[in-house]
Amino acid sequence: MSAVIVSTSEGEHLEPVLQAIALGKPVLVEKPIALNVADADRVIAAAARAGVEVHVGYSRRYKDRYLLAKEQIVQGRIGKVIGAAARVYNSRSQALAMLKRNPGATPVVDALTYYVDLMNWLLAGNAPVEVFARGQKGVLRDAGHDVDDVNWAILTYADGAVVNLGVCYALPANYPSLGHAARVEILGTEGVIILDDDHTDQLMYTEKGIPHVYLPDHNVNMVFLGSGTPGDWALGDLWGPIANETRAWLDHLAMGKKCVLATPREARNNLEVTLAIELAAGSGKLVRLPLSS
Repeated sequence: MSAVIVSTSEGEHLEPVLQAIALGKPVLVEKPIALNVADADRVIAAAARAGVEVHVGYSRRYKDRYLLAKEQIVQGRIGKVIGAAARVYNSRSQALAMLKRNPGATPVVDALTYYVDLMNWLLAGNAPVEVFARGQKGVLRDAGHDVDDVNWAILTYADGAVVNLGVCYALPANYPSLGHAARVEILGTEGVIILDDDHTDQLMYTEKGIPHVYLPDHNVNMVFLGSGTPGDWALGDLWGPIANETRAWLDHLAMGKKCVLATPREARNNLEVTLAIELAAGSGKLVRLPLSS
């Protein structure tokens, strides 16, 4: 064994990652790096002591449309980014499965984190400094989880850029998305990028039903094809973001090729922002970053 992929349940990342580091093995761990900042700090410290490479899988970085957006920003084609927005919708079926595995794996910490990471990546070098958020409870609370159905947040970055993020993981159980239905917009001084990632242009209805990518016992009749967050199986192979990021990581290890996978420090920062969003929504107050220990 020369490398380790940790794709355990969200609350069970820490120990296998620490064990792999202790063995001197490079690690790719699925997001979030942990469910609390203290555990994230343990990973960062252990990797630094051992000199082991750890990367965190935020698969939006390896979805074509977001890679293309990053390229335009890097090339300066939209000027300075002054604002952005992203929202993601999914069904209550997936939210309830996440919360059953780990009560701390809320839609904000476990799903909106993709778009926190995406914005932090697109605005690289410009850190978020404060968070304001609101949430509303209903469906998920009635199912026994004290978690918001919907959250909206405004992040302010160090240079004044403003980012609006939203998540709702409480849509009806048979909502046609097999994962993320998203929309992302990036506003610059010299241009704008608008990315429709809802997959409403790929619609199928089948009387036979199609299995949900994450929920083996859950089928839907109408589906947005291509909406599975990790990608899709087609003709015996996996295509899409998870396949792309895994191959990029293996190429990095085998050939030294550059990869854009998140570092543990970046993943820790994403975690801190999602926790700040929940804190701001729960308290009704502005939360400044970094969080006080």
